[in-house]
Amino acid sequence: MALTEDKQVIHHVLLVAFAAQGHINPLLRLGKRLVSKGLHVTLACTGNIQERLLKQVATTNTEDESNNSSNNSKSHSISGIQLLFFSDGFDLDYDRKADLDHYFNTLEKVGPVNLSNMIIEHYYNNHKKLSCIVINPFVPWAADVAVQHRVPCALLWIQPCSIFAIYYRFFNKLNSFPTSENPDLSVELPGLPVLSTEDLPSFVLPSNPFNSLLKMISGLYQNMKKHKWVLANSFLELEKDVIHSMSELCPIRPVGPLVPTSLLCEDEESDVGVELWKPEDACSEWLNKQSASSVIYVSFGSITVLSAKQMEAIATALKNSNHPFLWVAKQPEVPTSDGAGQLPNGFIEETKDQGFIASWCPQTKVLAHPAIVCFITHCGWNSLSETIAAGVPVITFPQWSDQPTNAKLVTDVFKIGLKLRRNSEGIVSTEEVETCIEEIINGPKSEEYKKNVMELKAAATKAVASGGSSDMNIQWLVDEISNGNSCESEGFHFSK
Repeated sequence: MALTEDKQVIHHVLLVAFAAQGHINPLLRLGKRLVSKGLHVTLACTGNIQERLLKQVATTNTEDESNNSSNNSKSHSISGIQLLFFSDGFDLDYDRKADLDHYFNTLEKVGPVNLSNMIIEHYYNNHKKLSCIVINPFVPWAADVAVQHRVPCALLWIQPCSIFAIYYRFFNKLNSFPTSENPDLSVELPGLPVLSTEDLPSFVLPSNPFNSLLKMISGLYQNMKKHKWVLANSFLELEKDVIHSMSELCPIRPVGPLVPTSLLCEDEESDVGVELWKPEDACSEWLNKQSASSVIYVSFGSITVLSAKQMEAIATALKNSNHPFLWVAKQPEVPTSDGAGQLPNGFIEETKDQGFIASWCPQTKVLAHPAIVCFITHCGWNSLSETIAAGVPVITFPQWSDQPTNAKLVTDVFKIGLKLRRNSEGIVSTEEVETCIEEIINGPKSEEYKKNVMELKAAATKAVASGGSSDMNIQWLVDEISNGNSCESEGFHFSK
């Protein structure tokens, strides 16, 4: 079935993404680096975001290089990566967040069939050689499709290698973790500091309410043998100890940070990321008017909705800090009766000369701006990776999933910031926020945080540059794919 052109095999790689911005962008950025090394790359995701995604990319007429009978057919692409879509089994207007268990269960049933049909139509019917499928953790069933078509499969882990190691040991029952009978058990794992209950990913705790997500992650680890290669959106110099600790269990190769190129001393125009929410460019204009190292940047991502009491505590602390601030406060589409997620009455007017409130912002440009002095973040891995690449100290306010462990890494491993501590009511008080702001900007360790994060910034830039640790891992993957290793062959080698 393989097509030859001048006796040279054209290798195609299919990236399969969950339809969320934080899942699509790392795969796109990996895909761009694979394209730069000579592979042909396509990204596939569910059609519910097709319209939003295609608004950002041009429709071009391209000649199908593997089927002379196709002539000129319309396709959608971004930076040399073709875009394809398949159905998740729901109508476009269905609220996929309304019942996550139902959504993921349905996707698990219909996704493999629709993805398989797409592969047959796009690759086999056009005599293209599909040499590798790269998936992310929220579409674990795509590995079964890879096995079905006898195509090697790679997993791109989009959280830190530390989280991968924790999950691997948890789901394979290699270490003891908190239980309902012993909920406060501390966990000691190779390559990591001692983890208390509040430091662990929420999905491994007995209190985890998201059964569908737990089932999905558990299934991923139970079927890890279906993945020929495990890659990670991290870099060796950031998580060296935990990466080495996995070398004999399940080697993981970091290929990141997969962040916007402008943060890595590369051409901004070469970035391949997408924004599914329209950012407010006015915040950049506002930043340009601020003094260097003066602005507190605050963003808790697109999912977190804080209680009214918590919003008020943060708002009051920012106002009392006497520092300019940029707060991305995405207001609820439908205001809640308890005021969750909403800014306190009068806050915007009271701080109009001190702060800028945005519903969404171009985070890369914000973090790279010389006016930013620190970042108060929920500690999602994409945001944290961008913060490290930008060289900005961090104040963490983790909520769920991997965020509590990411916060622990910030304070105890990377040593680039502080963690906001909740009181007995589960609220971070105004005083706590004020104290952390003062400590990160003017405290005795403030210069140490800045020094450490700038060293990591330099290491991140070096890792993705030609000959760097991540670049070498990507080249290794390209060589593996190009050498035509089959699903049955051995070939994962870990180098320290």
